[in-house]
Amino acid sequence: MIDRDGFRPNVGIIITNDKNQVFWGKRVRQHAWQFPQGGIQHGETPEQAMYRELHEEVGLMPDHVRILGRTRDWMRYEVPQSWSRRESRGHYRGQKQIWFLLRLTGRDCDVRLRASDHPEFDAWRWNEYWIDMNAVIEFKREVYTMALNELAKYLPQRGNRPLR
Repeated sequence: MIDRDGFRPNVGIIITNDKNQVFWGKRVRQHAWQFPQGGIQHGETPEQAMYRELHEEVGLMPDHVRILGRTRDWMRYEVPQSWSRRESRGHYRGQKQIWFLLRLTGRDCDVRLRASDHPEFDAWRWNEYWIDMNAVIEFKREVYTMALNELAKYLPQRGNRPLR
């Protein structure tokens, strides 16, 4: 399901804990860390896709999280041709994403990276909200920055200090 501009609809998921740290997943057999994300299937709303991807990639169910916020508009990034499958290179340019900010209401042990037959991650950790963008693959950095900036307003404040 690629739009006329060549972008595939997708959701990005930022999961936070009670310390406002974010879930950071390591891609299977790679030294690449990222937020969970995945395509929106035909007939799905972004929220339905988010819950499906949350379970497939992280093993969490809707009752393990609370939605704190979502981005207002689509955020786009282009995928370099060397990263896309040969058969999709013609019209495919990249992803357009709606990002969700979630609060983990369950426990760390509820995370199950092998909940699906095709795991996306083989390790995970909590990371500070304002992640080092050098850790993000170059073509996704701008979208990550925009999503984190737009969603930061939904983070609960800790103590009396506002978050940056």
